[in-house]
Amino acid sequence: MAEQHGKALVPQIRFAGFTDPWEQRKLGELTEIKDSARIPNRLWREAGVPYIRASDISQEDLRGALFIDEEDYAAYKAATGAPEKGDVLFNGGGEIGKAIINGNSSPIYVQGGAVLYARIAHSSLLDARYLVAAFVTQNVVNAIGVLSAGGTMKHFTLQPAKNLPIEVPSIAEQRRIGAFFDRLDSLITLHQRKYDKLCVLKKSMLDKMFPKGGSLYPEIRFAGFT
Repeated sequence: MAEQHGKALVPQIRFAGFTDPWEQRKLGELTEIKDSARIPNRLWREAGVPYIRASDISQEDLRGALFIDEEDYAAYKAATGAPEKGDVLFNGGGEIGKAIINGNSSPIYVQGGAVLYARIAHSSLLDARYLVAAFVTQNVVNAIGVLSAGGTMKHFTLQPAKNLPIEVPSIAEQRRIGAFFDRLDSLITLHQRKYDKLCVLKKSMLDKMFPKGGSLYPEIRFAGFT
């Protein structure tokens, strides 16, 4: 994202009006990084407060497939805390480093050891959308790889997450960058949905515009052809 010139970090391109060099900081210096408890299977429910696992983050779906009772949520939240609206959740297991913003004020709890979160809601030094974009830059991906422990199944745990080096500009420039990439992600999602619909249409037309079952007549055809 930024190249180092001497001690200063300067990106190759940037929005007009920003000239100050970036700096490299540890993620834990910019915002509080939190882990949670692992909730035993016997407390899992089919409804209640979403219990977010690494697979949910990878699918970018915080509605949850598993849940816990509100009473259990209150007890675990009192012991470890819980994500708030605006915090950034990211995987410590599975698809390590995959990040998503918690955009809902409804309560959620995350699986300890599998999902960590950055308390962006309480940070004046880090923008949530900027952090999500930074997590996919090569510098951060490489750093996560170095800091992750384990063999075949690697884990990115709390202390390494706090020590994760990240390049940051001013909060104003972070917000511009974060908004830009958030908009790009929205456009990509929109076009992906259009692509998926066109693929379904193509399959349907292939089935109906070519004869099948020994017939010499397709189910539908262009006007004027008999």
